[in-house]
Amino acid sequence: MATPLIGDDELDELERDFLARVRGRVLEIGAGDGENFGAFDPSVTWQGLEPDAKRRQELATRAREWRHESVPLDAKAEAIPLPDHSVDAVVGTYVLCSVTDPAAALAEVRRVLVPGGRVVFVDHVVAPDGTLKRFVQRVATPISKRVCHGCHWDRDTERTLVDAGFVGGDIRRLRVRSRPFGPVPMLLFDGRAPGG
Repeated sequence: MATPLIGDDELDELERDFLARVRGRVLEIGAGDGENFGAFDPSVTWQGLEPDAKRRQELATRAREWRHESVPLDAKAEAIPLPDHSVDAVVGTYVLCSVTDPAAALAEVRRVLVPGGRVVFVDHVVAPDGTLKRFVQRVATPISKRVCHGCHWDRDTERTLVDAGFVGGDIRRLRVRSRPFGPVPMLLFDGRAPGG
């Protein structure tokens, strides 16, 4: 079965739908400048993590505007400065492509989550083996790592999530229209940590 091809507006709607599912104490890793605030249920207790100082400053301003009390954490996903089992859900949009060590970041996510806690991740991912898109991703990644906040276009994020022990409940593999190199493979992953 062919992977569905969608546009940016449809992707935005799906992202908002996935993020709206989380409840309770929510940690957003690589929260950027706060673009996801409008998608969260108003009842969540939000905590953000953002290592980039300029983005974190904007994130703090927007967090106050959305009435979130916590100050964004100056940290990387590979070393989350929160206690074990302290959050109910962890979300990340376009962040697992850019962390230095995805396995270490997801180990930290598991550590801070309550048993059975929810994870929601949205990211562009590696294209299938033997495709022109995958070749382009492999060629582009050494450049994108340097100029796009460490972004790797060729990561198999679904495999990394599964290897970290997360169990997918709603997994969407999509292609999003893009030019000049054709559709971008995307993953939307709503799953759970073991236990609970």
